[in-house]
Amino acid sequence: MLDAIRWDTDLIRRYDLAGPRYTSYPTAVQFDGQVGTFDLFHALRDSRKALRPLSLYVHVPFCANICYYCACNKVITKDRGRTQPYLQRLEQEIQLIACHLDPTQKVEQLHFGGGTPTFLSHDELRQLMAQLRKSFNLLDDDSGDYGIEIDPREADWSTMGLLRELGFNRVSIGLQDLDPAVQRAVNRLQSLEETRAVIDAARTLQFRSINIDLIYGLPRQTPENFARTVDEVINLQPDRLSVFNYAHLPERFMPQRRINSDELPTAAQKLEILQGTIEQLTQAGYRYIGMDHFALPDDELAIAQEESTLQRNFQGYTTHGHCDLIGLGVSAISQIGDLYCQNSSDLNQYQNTLASAQLATSRGLLCNADDRLRRAVIQQLICNFSLEFAEIEHAFNIDFQGYFGELWPQLQGMAEDGLIELDNERITVLPAGRLLVRSVCMVFDAYLEQQNRQRFSRVI
Repeated sequence: MLDAIRWDTDLIRRYDLAGPRYTSYPTAVQFDGQVGTFDLFHALRDSRKALRPLSLYVHVPFCANICYYCACNKVITKDRGRTQPYLQRLEQEIQLIACHLDPTQKVEQLHFGGGTPTFLSHDELRQLMAQLRKSFNLLDDDSGDYGIEIDPREADWSTMGLLRELGFNRVSIGLQDLDPAVQRAVNRLQSLEETRAVIDAARTLQFRSINIDLIYGLPRQTPENFARTVDEVINLQPDRLSVFNYAHLPERFMPQRRINSDELPTAAQKLEILQGTIEQLTQAGYRYIGMDHFALPDDELAIAQEESTLQRNFQGYTTHGHCDLIGLGVSAISQIGDLYCQNSSDLNQYQNTLASAQLATSRGLLCNADDRLRRAVIQQLICNFSLEFAEIEHAFNIDFQGYFGELWPQLQGMAEDGLIELDNERITVLPAGRLLVRSVCMVFDAYLEQQNRQRFSRVI
């Protein structure tokens, strides 16, 4: 079993840099408009020829209320009538994509995100799932990982029953914080009872996995009140937990301008909150998977990490990184072989493009040989906290130390500081370095020096 993470305040202060979360390498910051529909069709053809399994991501952008911290692509509206024009174009996109794939390619993973997917009515959810089943080879035996993001304020027992009936077996529940003062400061009033009701329904209906999202660093949070939230969450016993660091970037995300920056916890308080949270979750039996994620030891992510098969993509940590990821909906990102591509992030442009029977692909990137090599290195480090040079050398026909010779002084410095163990055969991320694994990955990022670091959140 992997050793537990070790808290080292001095190390954290030294390596708490701003940088990517590496849901891809190269990151979405590198996408440009030179990639278009032709590239997507070419990649889909290769996927069809290889009969690769699929992972589908469906973006439902609508929310009834705005949460001030949110940096997602969303449309705030009380008008439920806005969903039908969107679903009409989304179904067009599904049909246009599906006709370039083989009907035998299995959909191993499906995820609805947003926004608030349950903003859709029950009939609309049925309509959308029927179109997906008609166009793609969705599994009927409950063996796939079919998940959906849930806002407990937008779901009840009947909603949960419908989702289970439609084939969903995983739920991810937005909670963020239970303290009423914090909730008022970010405009998300959500009771423990509402959250517990959805979780009780999920368990009764035999959903396979429950994830809860928390955010630390929100206004009016203190180590004491967030510890109470974590205690309540532990009592709910989710299979997985995501504990995200709030990045206050009001110049990029307009809703964040409504947050009073004077009420944000200090850097020292944020560290204290995180340290306390890690201690609480560890004592409750949760394993640190990496990058803000925790899971119970019998969870698939924890088992995959033990077996060095854990992977990472635009949906975060996954056991389905071998699948081609098809993103559907406004702003959705696809990863098909060596192609990354993203739909337009503007709802009107997305809908208008599809209205003219064209896909809404707006930007992307095609990986070159160096990208593929560095992607493999970063994936191993961020998922398994270790990297065997021989595996990379065999896969890419290189001499590792020769290829990355100019990085060696940085790696040696990290080894001297106790982040990693470095020898001629491997890199091992030590317990004190696991919280900072993004900083280790940044060493191998060939694009980072060209980028504005202010676009990224800090590691801690």
